Amino acid sequence: MNHITYVGKHALTWTVSRHMHRGWELIFCTSGSGEIVLADRSLRYGEGDVAIIPPMIPHANVSGEGFTNIHMNLMDTALPHTEPVIVRADPNGFLLDAFTAAFYYWSEAGTGHTLISIYAQLIVALLAKYQPGRQHSDTVQQIEDDILQHYPECTYDLNAYLASLPFNTEYLKKMFKKETGLTPLQYLTEKRLENAASTLTTFCGKGNISETAHLCGFGDPLYFSRLFKRKYGVSPRNYTVESTASELDGEDSKIIV
Repeated sequence: MNHITYVGKHALTWTVSRHMHRGWELIFCTSGSGEIVLADRSLRYGEGDVAIIPPMIPHANVSGEGFTNIHMNLMDTALPHTEPVIVRADPNGFLLDAFTAAFYYWSEAGTGHTLISIYAQLIVALLAKYQPGRQHSDTVQQIEDDILQHYPECTYDLNAYLASLPFNTEYLKKMFKKETGLTPLQYLTEKRLENAASTLTTFCGKGNISETAHLCGFGDPLYFSRLFKRKYGVSPRNYTVESTASELDGEDSKIIV
């Protein structure tokens, strides 16, 4: 799920002709502003905003002052949208960091880089978090932010982070579960397991299990394997899912309309 199939950059640009993609397009505006022009309306965006364009929707990108961006194509995403939408800039800069890292690792090795899968999951999770109308309290959003930023790190100490907040830890856990349906630890574990499944899918289950566990935040490969089998019904080594995402989309498959 959430397979990045292309990442590129626009230097200072004023117009991108009308086109569409077989997969999703995500456009992070790194400077300037402009409009995503659709058949019946336009969506204005500015620096730090992200345009989410679902598959097979014709659109153009125009600007009076010019813009720069990082843009990517994805297949098989968990994004819920059926129409294009603008996600406004996140105050912490996490999305910029994630898009920048995805571009760096894509430029280095394309879909063959293990971290591409990790950043795909992170970007989609952050975009879901910043959707309009979310009802999380500031404290719960703060906890979620920290988990999303650090979940791939084996050294991340969730309990220490919760203890650093000016609230009773048990109260925080109950508040988080009330608003998200999961305890902070369950949420952290789910993110790590989802990321592991995506990483294993990318490499057709043939990667080193210890390395996968480490990259997805699990310091103990045996513990990781037990949790993975409990969630997905098979061991990580036997988790093979055919994926043809990299063959279906990308900048060379852009459809000019």
